[in-house]
Amino acid sequence: MRRLIARLWHGIRGSVQWRLLYLSQAKFMVGVTGVVRDRAGNVLLLRHRFWPEHRQWGLPTGGAKRGETFEQTVVREVREETGLEVTVGELVHLGSGFRLRVEVAYAATYAGGGTMRLNPTEILDARWCAPDDLPDGLLEAHRLLIETSGGQRGRGGEGGVEVRGVVEAAQDPPDLGQHQV
Repeated sequence: MRRLIARLWHGIRGSVQWRLLYLSQAKFMVGVTGVVRDRAGNVLLLRHRFWPEHRQWGLPTGGAKRGETFEQTVVREVREETGLEVTVGELVHLGSGFRLRVEVAYAATYAGGGTMRLNPTEILDARWCAPDDLPDGLLEAHRLLIETSGGQRGRGGEGGVEVRGVVEAAQDPPDLGQHQV
């Protein structure tokens, strides 16, 4: 049976294979966060309009768009929310989030490009904060990102990548057994 399935798979090729893969795989939203620091090591924090009132402070965050790299998402979201231009550095977090959401975070640097211009639809306030002087109401997951991505002044980018979570398919196809990568 497995040989027959393999022969059929090799026989269909191209776009039909991709469509079958797309239909058989779990779909995810990808939330991308930027841990943006200035030259002095301060972190850019935003007070988000649509977040719960008791925890509105957080890092620049948004959803990846189709055809966009995660690094491009960080640049776009920071520009859309604040008007600032950033350079994206290393990946600092990759994990499964709430339900069908994948969480990705990158370190980023503000080197002076753009002018602070808040998007009033999404952002209530913005401020640069020293890593040891973060505001009350900061999302705890974002506090941890700040700490693990070089939370000490001038140490941005140290700490490595945190990878956590498990992605499970909704249902495995029948009779295909274990796959090796």
